[in-house]
Amino acid sequence: MSAGRRSDTALLIIDVINDLDFPGGEKVLPWALRMVERLGPFAARMRRAGVPVIYVNDNFGYWRSNFRDTYAHCTRKGSRGRNVARALKPEPDDYFILKPKHSAFFATSLVPLLEHLGTRKLILAGLATNLCIFFSAHDAHMHEYQLTVLSDCCAAESDDDHDLALSQLQRFLHVRVCRSDEVHLSAKRRRVSAKRPHATKQAPRKKAAPSTS
Repeated sequence: MSAGRRSDTALLIIDVINDLDFPGGEKVLPWALRMVERLGPFAARMRRAGVPVIYVNDNFGYWRSNFRDTYAHCTRKGSRGRNVARALKPEPDDYFILKPKHSAFFATSLVPLLEHLGTRKLILAGLATNLCIFFSAHDAHMHEYQLTVLSDCCAAESDDDHDLALSQLQRFLHVRVCRSDEVHLSAKRRRVSAKRPHATKQAPRKKAAPSTS
């Protein structure tokens, strides 16, 4: 992995390397699979623009684990989240940080990494909107980072959970919530300039969930 060049903006991808083996995980799965269709290309676009992509992932209580162990665990045969994790596997130059709790900031090396990169603006995506995205956004706010949360690159168990979390972040933390196709980076300063979405709904319920086979 390269040392990484400085960038005022970074993309945090939270808990997508996930076996989804928790109560309600079966409800998250169809939304997570739809999320992949947008988050994968968005992350690729950020890499091309020179924006660091940082995976911050739960360690599932395995204190001796590393990234390879976590990835192998989540992509094992029979893992509910296998297809999501495989589709969003980090690239060699991405960063990967393990976390013990909900927030990407709690008891992790994220702040020193962001300081090393010169980052003050964060784009958040991943799982779940109302849990680890929500907690991470609150801690990022406490650290005074400028925040954008991608409404179409996050997922939760339901529209209600997803929408309520985003509305709370907008209302109380003044987080910018937008779709991934509304993020535009300046060639010189990589500024995030995005409109708020007309709606923050997850994919319509009437559509069938993608196959996991």
